[in-house]
Amino acid sequence: MALDQLDYRDGDTALTGWLARPAGAARGAVLVLPTIMNANPPMERRAAMLADAGFVAMVADFYGEPVRDFEHSMQLAGALRASVDGYRARLRAGLAALTNLPEAQGLKAASIGYCMGGQAALELAREGADLVLAASFHGILDTGRPAAPGAVKARILVCHGDADPLVPRSQVTAFWEEMDAAGANWHFHAYSGVRHGFTDPGSDARGVPAIGYDASADRQSWAALAGLFAEVF
Repeated sequence: MALDQLDYRDGDTALTGWLARPAGAARGAVLVLPTIMNANPPMERRAAMLADAGFVAMVADFYGEPVRDFEHSMQLAGALRASVDGYRARLRAGLAALTNLPEAQGLKAASIGYCMGGQAALELAREGADLVLAASFHGILDTGRPAAPGAVKARILVCHGDADPLVPRSQVTAFWEEMDAAGANWHFHAYSGVRHGFTDPGSDARGVPAIGYDASADRQSWAALAGLFAEVF
């Protein structure tokens, strides 16, 4: 499926989203928050899968500029996340670009994200965005501003590889405690022996010990998302 370009802005920063539309009327709107490498074929594939399932979906743009390589993405991400307010404003701009579309009017909205995008999906939920679900796949779970009691409107889904060195168990338990303190409705799925990047078939080719594809965790996590979507939409 070819995705349509959607230009939008966060203040003075021009951004480019990539939009996948369903064949018929949409069930809901889903913001896809990408990995640290920003929009790429795996993220576009997820948007297309969502469109096939009946959703209007947009891959958001974190940076507003091309990512040259992984080192460059680390620099861009560090600058973006240096300010919680600035980071969340960038995410809100993406959500607004999606929900303001004519075909999204009146629809419930969700956010899903991968790696850094998983953290981003949770950041929107933490600040009380009007979402029915925020889902994180092998996402970073820490935050510069924990959710306040009663702030989280969205249901929460976290799909996590238990062997992910980027998200140690101390971060996991801190997240559970944060969500409990906020009074959030949360689901947490952990997959034993599974590393970071488990939804991307290209992970193994990168030769990085911290990441690896896991076909079972990929299938089970997507099924968990579909199950919750059936409830909230």
